[in-house]
This record gives sequence, structure tokens and C-alpha cells, in this order.
Amino acid sequence: MPNGRKLGAPIGVEIDHSDGKTLWLYERCGADTCVGSSVDPVLKLDAGGNVMTSFGGGMVNWPHGFYVDPDLLDTPSDVITAANGDIFVADGHGVLDGHQTNDRIVKLSKDGTFIAAWGKHGSAPGEFDVTHSLAMDSAGRLYVGDRSNNRVQIFDPNGTFVAEWKQFGRPSSVTIDKNDTIYVTDSQSDDKTNPGFKQGIRIGSVKDGTVAAFIPLTDPAIGSAEEIAVDDQGNLFAGFTAAGKIAVRKFVKN
Repeated sequence: MPNGRKLGAPIGVEIDHSDGKTLWLYERCGADTCVGSSVDPVLKLDAGGNVMTSFGGGMVNWPHGFYVDPDLLDTPSDVITAANGDIFVADGHGVLDGHQTNDRIVKLSKDGTFIAAWGKHGSAPGEFDVTHSLAMDSAGRLYVGDRSNNRVQIFDPNGTFVAEWKQFGRPSSVTIDKNDTIYVTDSQSDDKTNPGFKQGIRIGSVKDGTVAAFIPLTDPAIGSAEEIAVDDQGNLFAGFTAAGKIAVRKFVKN
């Protein structure tokens, strides 16, 4: 057990159906109750019994059984809500722990009820390879940063494919402001992964997909942004995540 903690009463033991060997435990916070405890009661163990992750501390009092089904979300990368409260989840993030995670979009109602899911691993329209980011325009269309396919895919709210845009590079983050201006960060393009594109932030319009501006981020000392947000004045706030280069930087209009 990590950090010398004790194993509490293991009231739930389940195998992860995604790989058939990962073990999930639901235990009583190192004791026989979780009342007043901040210890995580849910633990994920590899085949050798090593704790890979844990969660749930302070959220339950009396663990008593759980279940792992074959369709869990699998490493969700982003989430966005529509004007009516519908929830869209980018479900999957490439290969993790030796297995291919989901590559799909999951749609839920505002109370969490499952509505629909679409997509699978691949490169055809409506297929994905690392669903890394989500954005939505004023018409309610969903924009998916399909990163390892070097494109942004566009869908209507029901999952019908509309278009794919490759002119914004290899998208790590996609956001759309109130004026339907689209901002896309590219933190991975190079001569090998996406020839012809440089890392940086591309800015354009969702009306026709044109790229109107580009902020190059090619200084190795700074690194490239993986996440982006924009305020009502058009200022950009970018998150830099590379080790040794972690920062939030603000970009303003000239």
C-alpha cells in the first residue's frame, strides 16, 4: 500500500474489463469505516498488486460494494456543456498502460443520463485518434481536437459529421469565443508528426475555417502551449505543461 497506509475492509473487488487483469478495490479507508477519513477508498492495482491510482477520499462514509462495467469512460480528456445542459465528453487519450483507450464522444443529459456515443479508433470521418479537446460554436456544433489525426472534426449535436479541418495544425486545445472566433493550440507539430506545420496558436473563424493569425511558439526555452482560454476582450491565456516550462502566459492584441 502507498505511503505506509493500511488496507481497510475490502468490501468491493472487481476486474477492469478493458484489459482483463487490472484490479479495482473498494475498501473502507484503511479501517472498517470511512467516517471522518480523507483516505481514498477506491484503488486501482496493476497485475503485480502495485497501486496505480486512487480516489474518493472524503466522499463516502460506508463503502459497501461496487461494479466495473465494460463501458466505463476510459481516460476522458475534455468535457463541455451545451446551452441546454447536455454534456459532451471526449473519451480517450491514446495508448495507456499497454491498451488502446476509447476514441469516441459520449453525450449525456444534464443529469448524467447516457444519451449517445459515437466514434472509434481510426482516421476516417467520425473516427478519432486521441480526442484531446472540445469546443462549441454559437450554432451548437461540436468541435473535436482529433490530435493524432492532425485535424479538428466538426459534428452537429447528434453526432452527425459536418467537416474536418486540417489547417489548424495538430490540435491540443480548441476554444471558440462569443464571436465565433476559433483558437487552436498546436503543441506537437514537427517535421515528423505533422510535416509543414509549426507549433503555436492558430486563430480563425468558424464561419469558413480560414486561419487569420498565427502565434508561433518555437522557442525551446518557452515550449508550446497545450491549453488555451480567451476572455471577452480577446486576451489569450495559454497553459504550458512541459516539464521545466510550466507556466500560464497571457497574449494581448497589438
